[in-house]
Amino acid sequence: MQVWKFGGTSVGKPERMHSIRELLNNDPSRKIVVLSALSGTTNALISIGESAKANEDVAAAGKIDDLKAHYESFIKALYATETGLAKGKEIVDAEFGYIRSLVGIKPFAPKQEKEIVAEGELLSTKMFQAYLEEQGENSVLFPALEFMRIDADGEPELAAIEEKLSAMLSQHPDKQTIITQGFICRNPREEVDNLKRGGSDYTASLIGGAIRAEEIQIWTDIDGMHNNDPRIVKRTFPIRELTFEEAAELAYFGAKILHPSTITPAKLRGVPVRLKNTMQPEAPGTLIANQTSEREIKAIAAKDNITAIYIHSTRMLNAYGFLRRVFEIFEKYKTPVDMITTSEVSVSVTIDNDENLQAISADLREFADLEEHDRDQNIICIVGNFSADKEGIALKVLDALKHIPIRMISYGASEHNLSLLIHSKYKAEALNVLNERLFFYEDAMKDIFTAP
Repeated sequence: MQVWKFGGTSVGKPERMHSIRELLNNDPSRKIVVLSALSGTTNALISIGESAKANEDVAAAGKIDDLKAHYESFIKALYATETGLAKGKEIVDAEFGYIRSLVGIKPFAPKQEKEIVAEGELLSTKMFQAYLEEQGENSVLFPALEFMRIDADGEPELAAIEEKLSAMLSQHPDKQTIITQGFICRNPREEVDNLKRGGSDYTASLIGGAIRAEEIQIWTDIDGMHNNDPRIVKRTFPIRELTFEEAAELAYFGAKILHPSTITPAKLRGVPVRLKNTMQPEAPGTLIANQTSEREIKAIAAKDNITAIYIHSTRMLNAYGFLRRVFEIFEKYKTPVDMITTSEVSVSVTIDNDENLQAISADLREFADLEEHDRDQNIICIVGNFSADKEGIALKVLDALKHIPIRMISYGASEHNLSLLIHSKYKAEALNVLNERLFFYEDAMKDIFTAP
């Protein structure tokens, strides 16, 4: 059994939903299909919730009308029969009626806000299942709210997910295609909640791990994970193979195609993840598994909106316990650290969430001196196979960036990651020069020296 996930752009137009049905029929394996909301819907629903929260009921009603009009137009092109269209209209009327009822609740609380956002996935899956029924497909809809659970810390309850999903599958052994929602779940209070933005990838991985899937396929609108950011760098190419560790590093440090949490459940159960392109289904995409290619340097990613904090111990030498106290403060404010470099009396760290920066700084100043924080920084992450016996990798990277000021370097903590901190104004230059020097320079030199 396989798990296939389709994102917002893959379901964003009626003809794309038609194409998904064709893709499903072209592969004989039994599948669980995870769908995101239609592209643009989640942002529209968040905007509706913001208006409701601000008691701007007229504005909220107008936004609901606009979004519903989009769906009414969508279903006219999705369904081929009057029966199908009637079912689609019934779904749209019911879900938007519920959205209006939520907006009318006062005071408008986070509970209602999350329920409104969940409507995007509920709409897309119910509409798609109705389309499959219209076309006579052997399919069924599994509501994610019946099996996807998180605990009080927002972490998935893997055992509960596996147990509930297994029971639901045993009740429908004859169904070839099972449709379910990405992103949404229930929390310990039995309220509608979610796996945060991008969480449909996470849903697919959690399901794939729970059922010990043959493979998890993440379908998007580009051909796998590229070796660099194609929005900034001209000469990029899809990576055919990555290890779980390499893919996790790239996702965390900025590769947009994959949600950072996706890899963990798949890795735990050894389930391969394949990134595929709905526009080019024949392309091999990127396979993420335990095996890997021989290429040392696989890809480059950049993480934006980084703040660097420079901390100096006031006790100077032999300041044991200093690092413990520093990281207890970041733990206190639940603020993850991306990079860290240390010396005998100093430590530099970077964070990508500065919501609690003022409070963190105040606590740190009780036992340390702080320099002025560096904002608007970027982490450039080079990912590959950097085992201890590899030589020359750091030299290649630093030589390529010799004209760019580097604030921090992290190398050696992982066999798969070399990270550098630079100002964001150098981001595009750094990504481009690294791309040329790390992926094309040696090939060009070989051509020169082997030319007749």
